[in-house]
Amino acid sequence: MKNIINKASEKFLEAYLNNTSPTGFELEGQKLWLDYIKPNIDEYFTDNYGTVVGVINPKSKYKVVIEAHADEISWFVHYITKEGFVYLRRNGGSDHIIAPSKRVNIHTDKGIVKAVFGWPAIHMRKGKDETPSLKNIFLDCGCSTSEEVEKLGVHVGCVVTFEDEFMTLNKNRYVGRALDNRMGGFMIAEVARLLKKEKKTLPFGLYIVNAVQEEVGLRGAQMIAHKIKPDVAIVTDVCHDTQTPMISKIENGDLSSGDGPVLTYGPAVQNNLLNQVIKVAEKNKIPFQRAAASRATGTDTDAFAYSNEGVPSMLISLPLRYMHTTVEMCRKEDVESAIHLIYESVLSIKNNQDFRYLK
Repeated sequence: MKNIINKASEKFLEAYLNNTSPTGFELEGQKLWLDYIKPNIDEYFTDNYGTVVGVINPKSKYKVVIEAHADEISWFVHYITKEGFVYLRRNGGSDHIIAPSKRVNIHTDKGIVKAVFGWPAIHMRKGKDETPSLKNIFLDCGCSTSEEVEKLGVHVGCVVTFEDEFMTLNKNRYVGRALDNRMGGFMIAEVARLLKKEKKTLPFGLYIVNAVQEEVGLRGAQMIAHKIKPDVAIVTDVCHDTQTPMISKIENGDLSSGDGPVLTYGPAVQNNLLNQVIKVAEKNKIPFQRAAASRATGTDTDAFAYSNEGVPSMLISLPLRYMHTTVEMCRKEDVESAIHLIYESVLSIKNNQDFRYLK
């Protein structure tokens, strides 16, 4: 299966990546995603916190989930000084080191307020205490007083996102903020599109899940797993490309963009399901890599695996460079291989398949 990503799907990907979807405020991104998958599903539903689920063959009792998370890391307005400077708290794993001199959007009831992370000039800084930290990074909205800031609509609790847009490098590298994990949302949406395009009839219900609040503890997946009560879950997320400088392969494994999606071994990964997906990859000549997780995978796989008395679950990850920065980077061919692998893995599942070790 070649050239999986067409011009229309790539246009959606660009719009989806440029949109903001901060943890706890995923609404606009979820609207975009739902509009894209609607033609390829039979019905959909949402939950109280914003997870969106598209369903194919909803009347079937046997339920298979393919899942990604929709939220991105961001910041919260935490304190506004009398001089009009704004201090922040993390919303997820935001990196204070990359913040200085970045442009941001402050999301308010009055609309977007533009601001920048201010930072002293290099020749004005002295000593180790002047490296970026949560104690000294701040936003400048172009205001001189806290009253001016508040008139713009900015208040404690407003969410803040970096202002960086999607681009393609060297024709096949996707670059932008929040590829973690809107690439996953894109991939499972493409699986739904391909199933419709190829006119596949599934012997089970397929639940295409774009979950919220992964970045703060897998919360969206925890909630929706109990609502769906699936029989099988295939989760997709990102992992680290370890080929760049400053990353130890001894600590993080030997994984490379361009060598295919990554299949993870670990306690939450159900081995019979994992082995089936490996056979699917080998049969269809889909390249893949292997990784080992210590205890938890740190992804929504853990939430599904340990829900509802145990759900056979596994993880397909996309190698990513520069995670939790504004220039996250992945390879187009890895995205296509991951889509292909999820697609073929879904088709390999029977409506009464039992993945238990002892039957």
